[in-house]
Amino acid sequence: MSVLLSATRISKRFGGVQALSDVEFSIRRGEIYGLIGPNGAGKTTLFNVLTSVYAADDGRFEFDGAPLSGLKPHQVAARGIARTFQNIRLFANLTAIENVMIGRHVRTRAGVFGAMLRTRATRAEEAAIEARAAALLDYVGLAARADDLARQLPYGEQRRLEIARALATEPLLLALDEPAAGMNATETSDLRRLIERIRGDGITVLLIEHDMKLVMGLSDRVLVLDYGRRIAEGPPAQVRTDPKVIEAYLGTGATSATRAHAEPAPAGARPGAVPGAAN
Repeated sequence: MSVLLSATRISKRFGGVQALSDVEFSIRRGEIYGLIGPNGAGKTTLFNVLTSVYAADDGRFEFDGAPLSGLKPHQVAARGIARTFQNIRLFANLTAIENVMIGRHVRTRAGVFGAMLRTRATRAEEAAIEARAAALLDYVGLAARADDLARQLPYGEQRRLEIARALATEPLLLALDEPAAGMNATETSDLRRLIERIRGDGITVLLIEHDMKLVMGLSDRVLVLDYGRRIAEGPPAQVRTDPKVIEAYLGTGATSATRAHAEPAPAGARPGAVPGAAN
């Protein structure tokens, strides 16, 4: 598979805190690429730099053969990178279908005058946008909630609505920031099937997730950050036994490292705490 996204020496500082230091990786077309690390490792900062919420202090991203440097967030979306957020950012007082239609904005052609004059082309485009939004709601399992306000949806459905809105931009790369956060087991299982379907339909996925069972079960390759630095990358089976990863999650104790290699997580253990555990 060819490379869709490459990152070269990405660095970001906030005052005296070095959030990212020379992070490098590449994502191949059509894969699910996991991004993990302890709290404060720099995962969401990396997402924010990628999508131009923050500007990198150093380094560069190249996406689909062209640099991303200097673009604004909506321009990054137009280039083909869509994202969801760790904290849900829906328009709470708009309906589900209106939220998805807003996501379609980066692909619309009608300008201000077209909207004001209500030309035939504008009306036709609006009808097409609504039809596409309805199809995406059906795709994520929310067809019956199209006319419900976003704030009225259960938490798991709000997460899926965010994904539908991101898909409305027609992304080449879908970046999901902890999509399973706060979900119960049934909702997480439904989410896994949705992500697999999205990849099956040709969209590359970048996944931040604390649920290790989910991310290790879905990802083709995994990147691990700790204190803003890359400490491991590779297939899940390789990453979960990497000594640096075990140390980042468990500390330096030899006993802990041995247990991480040898023992499954005990019943009732916090899910996703240790990549080396057999969750």
